[in-house]
Amino acid sequence: TAHAVMQLNAEDGGRRRHIQVQLPEPCDEKSEAFKAGYATIAEIGKERIRRAGARLKDEIRRMKEEGKATSSFKIHPSYLENPEGLDTGFRVLKIADSNFAEIQCEPDQLDQGDLLLHVDNIKPDRGAEDLLFQVLLDWGVDLSLKITKEIFKLRKDEGGMMNYEVFWVDDNALAACFETRVSEDLVKEIAKRTPLRAVFRDAGYASDAVKINIEQIFKALSPHTELKTV
Repeated sequence: TAHAVMQLNAEDGGRRRHIQVQLPEPCDEKSEAFKAGYATIAEIGKERIRRAGARLKDEIRRMKEEGKATSSFKIHPSYLENPEGLDTGFRVLKIADSNFAEIQCEPDQLDQGDLLLHVDNIKPDRGAEDLLFQVLLDWGVDLSLKITKEIFKLRKDEGGMMNYEVFWVDDNALAACFETRVSEDLVKEIAKRTPLRAVFRDAGYASDAVKINIEQIFKALSPHTELKTV
């Protein structure tokens, strides 16, 4: 299905999208696929789509170089001019449990020595992209939108420089930063871009003052931005 959609787009310049669903069914350990390094049917599917996209682009490049039809199908003129313009990319999402740790408990279940264990509500094995996609789901944002990553290099309060990773979804639809030690300077830089939505990590602020002031910063620089903390 993915191959057919990409080929049809190459023919008429369309922008069709596709969704593939596959259980991670294990490959038989005696199969050629398993011996080649594919542990599940899903892994085979992903590689199949990658190869189909690469082959389409190779055919288009060959037609462009030779100046004649060498493929079994017609190519849209825009892709003959720019083969890399054909979108053969895809995004892989996996079903998983929540990124957030279960920290709710009754008072008699909590020991003073355990308090520090509940400071961060994010599971230790989850990364920034895991959090980003859960936020997109929570907000009902299209999971296929363009996502770019930008590094902000800012001076720390105690001196020295620090790099902060910020995700931008669909340019300005959403700004997400799940770094720790988030400073007011970083918040101001993000607010100046006036994103429609902005999200930060609850345990990521450099100080309580930053956490308190973030709403005021956005009210001053980007009052329409919807704020969220996870």
